[in-house]
Amino acid sequence: MEIKDNTFSRQFETMVDEGLVSVEYSFQEKKIFLTKINLPESFENEEFISNFLKNIMEIAIERKLKVVPILPKIVVFFKKNPIYKELLPPGIRL
Repeated sequence: MEIKDNTFSRQFETMVDEGLVSVEYSFQEKKIFLTKINLPESFENEEFISNFLKNIMEIAIERKLKVVPILPKIVVFFKKNPIYKELLPPGIRL
């Protein structure tokens, strides 16, 4: 999976047959806030979305960022993948 960090649009992007999949973000200090997932209309592949989020977590690890999940779907991702809970800032409980 090839992920592009579109800093102008503040989103991570990847292409699927149905179109563009993206996760919008914003930065504050050393934290990245994941705010929205944009999917093509007919796209509902939950496994793909989970793998996309895993790749974004790896980018956060490389950049030494803490991740603040704003979107409920991303909160669920953290609950299903406790290995990434170390990326949560202190004081955030899911």
